[in-house]
Amino acid sequence: MSARARIVLLAGDGLSTRVMYHGLREEFDVVEVVLEDKPSALRMLRHRARKLGVMQTLGQLGFILYSRLLVRASRSRIEQLLHRHGLSDAPIPTQVIRRVASANGRGVADRLRQHAPQAVVVNGTRILSQKLLAAVDAPFINTHMGITPAYRGVHGGYWALANNDRAHCGVTVHLVDAGVDTGGILYQATITPEADDNFATYPILQLVQGLSLMKAALRDAAAGRVVPRTGEGSSRQWYHPGLIGYWKTRLRHGVK
Repeated sequence: MSARARIVLLAGDGLSTRVMYHGLREEFDVVEVVLEDKPSALRMLRHRARKLGVMQTLGQLGFILYSRLLVRASRSRIEQLLHRHGLSDAPIPTQVIRRVASANGRGVADRLRQHAPQAVVVNGTRILSQKLLAAVDAPFINTHMGITPAYRGVHGGYWALANNDRAHCGVTVHLVDAGVDTGGILYQATITPEADDNFATYPILQLVQGLSLMKAALRDAAAGRVVPRTGEGSSRQWYHPGLIGYWKTRLRHGVK
């Protein structure tokens, strides 16, 4: 029997990381989970305001606060989906966790070189530096909740539905580069939301598909046969919807 492929999970703390860890550890040797602290919310808002304008940023902030309530209201549906697909969001064992201020910190590169993984799974981190990406001779592989290149950024599944573009409502597993979801595509799949699904549960449907795609990509990495491809069509980066825009879309088109 061949040895289990060694991987490091480089991630932000949250449900998707917990689900990813438990899903991958069944087949792969997850030698360490490096969890980075969340970036400063104030700094992020200031950056967003400079890039998009104050009013648009305030609208996004309003929606972010609303979406937290939506997640709480959707908890039973989220648990139902996890149970249906045999996924676990139990806490990650503390002995495999290493917490860091930033994934780009010098210590992270040192840890990767020490572990010499066959692949680094990225999940919910800030944009990674080119220096970190060059730290080890292994692919950095990310699960993006959208079909690239058309839906880079955040909430790709929602935006596809909001644009009546169901053919591109899905998930992408891709190589990580220094851009925003611009790395070579490894696998993609679409999702089909049900009547009970909404903004809070689309990512769970994407995670279900994405976990299977990630496993396929890691098998490829272990066998040395990672073959990325370039996506077709126009490329666009998406952000959070504004609260007013979200409700207009929901009332007009039924996209929750």
